[in-house]
Amino acid sequence: MIKVSEKAKKKVIELMTEDGFNATKDFVRVGVKSGGCSGLSYDLKFDNKQLEDDKVFEDNAIKIIVDKKSFLYLIGTTLEYSGGLNGAGFVFNNPNANRTCGCGESFSL
Repeated sequence: MIKVSEKAKKKVIELMTEDGFNATKDFVRVGVKSGGCSGLSYDLKFDNKQLEDDKVFEDNAIKIIVDKKSFLYLIGTTLEYSGGLNGAGFVFNNPNANRTCGCGESFSL
């Protein structure tokens, strides 16, 4: 399960609308890929197609899809949004990460 904070929900809806997606029926695709200064990095984009191996979740009225491989790294993660002085953006609060980089965009297990 992946959770979505209230701040992240508002920003997702805003950005999806700007990009021509419908937050009530389209998805936030969250994934993990190799790279970043800690070994793995997060990938987030909007999508309107569900693939056969995708896992689908809904939290706080946001539909999230995760590919099967990425799901193992993201169990229990909360998607948050930060608009702080260090820059605005989505933040992954991942309880599975042993180490994260300073920017919060990559992690290792």
